Amino acid sequence: MREPIYKSRPVAPSPARLGGERINDFIVVSEGYSNTYRIETPEGSVQVNAGLGMEAPIHEQNYAAFTESPVRYLIVTQGHGDHVGGVGYFRAKNPGLEFIATAGNQEHQSYEQRLMAFRGDRAGFAFRKPNVEYFSYARQHSPDGVPDQDQPVPDISFEDEYRFELGGLKVELFAVPGAETNDSLIVWLPEHRICLTGNLFGCPFGHFPNLITIRGDRYRDALTCAAAAETVRALEPEMILYGHHAPVVGAKLIQEELVALRDAIHYVHDATVAGMNAGKDVHTLMREIELPAEVEVGQGYGRVSWSVRAIWEAYAGWFHHDSTTELYATPQRSIHGDLLELAGGPDALVKRAREKLASGAVPEAIHLLDIVVSQDADHVAAVESLITAHETLLADSENFWLSAWLRHQIEQLDARRPSG
Repeated sequence: MREPIYKSRPVAPSPARLGGERINDFIVVSEGYSNTYRIETPEGSVQVNAGLGMEAPIHEQNYAAFTESPVRYLIVTQGHGDHVGGVGYFRAKNPGLEFIATAGNQEHQSYEQRLMAFRGDRAGFAFRKPNVEYFSYARQHSPDGVPDQDQPVPDISFEDEYRFELGGLKVELFAVPGAETNDSLIVWLPEHRICLTGNLFGCPFGHFPNLITIRGDRYRDALTCAAAAETVRALEPEMILYGHHAPVVGAKLIQEELVALRDAIHYVHDATVAGMNAGKDVHTLMREIELPAEVEVGQGYGRVSWSVRAIWEAYAGWFHHDSTTELYATPQRSIHGDLLELAGGPDALVKRAREKLASGAVPEAIHLLDIVVSQDADHVAAVESLITAHETLLADSENFWLSAWLRHQIEQLDARRPSG
């Protein structure tokens, strides 16, 4: 009987620290916000991913403890900053290095740059504090200074497939859009049956993909994510070197996990589409659709309910046909003052919210309390009740993004408490 792998693997990513690890006699890993790998051959090395700019000197020191082989090729598995940011640093360290990416890499980097301020602010609740702390670590352990984040242009790009050989090692690259970007690729070492996937299935292996991130990003297509899992499964790898944490080892285990992931995505997609065609609203489907036991995967980064909404909106758009007001630039908070007046003041809503909390209807309680604090951000009873509500939700959360958001909200609310 299958024991889902997500139960035995970490979820959250963390930045690079000193200390690499040899995986086998020719591959070294340096873990970071996204893992980087150094593949050695007698004629030089192939590196997969470069980390953030500020991580690159740490990665280099980790590799130096194992190998002096110069990097001939640097491949990035996708255009996110934690994959491409250190390319310039490794170029400078390895004259003649050739940077390889898919043909979509530049479009994705442009997209990232276009929304840098917006997305940086939106992701701050999860990453701002650890990034500030890590910058101090990087500065302390980077004797030549902390490099800027690079925006590199590939020396070699390809549409579908690219193959090369170095020092007798055959390397095959396949463009495979996945659960994080449309420009992603996988690295296949056919003679060793090793697949380096980057974050093709999302951040942690064995979890449902994040079809939409709450930090703000493009929708990821469910069927594309399922096809990515099938592409890797069909190669029949015996080892997957993932974008985060330890290798996934064993042909049977890999087959079981990729089948479960593929089928879980199809199940949620098909159930959402069936519900849409049956006339069900998105919130009903978010509540109703759950994974069957036979395709259990983790929900530590993406969540099934969020993916239901992502699928619904990817097909149907932002207009849910709930209210004419959706079509106008007048948010619900514009009448919060009227609701408070009709309710007889904020205390009445706080009282009702506390009743909701006591009955376990936590999101409903937050709806009511949001009305109060939209008009009086420092209303003591409302703030205290909101903290309780968020702490209650946090106690039940096993999702990286949801937990980060709830902790951030608790910190923000706690700052509103009267001093003393």
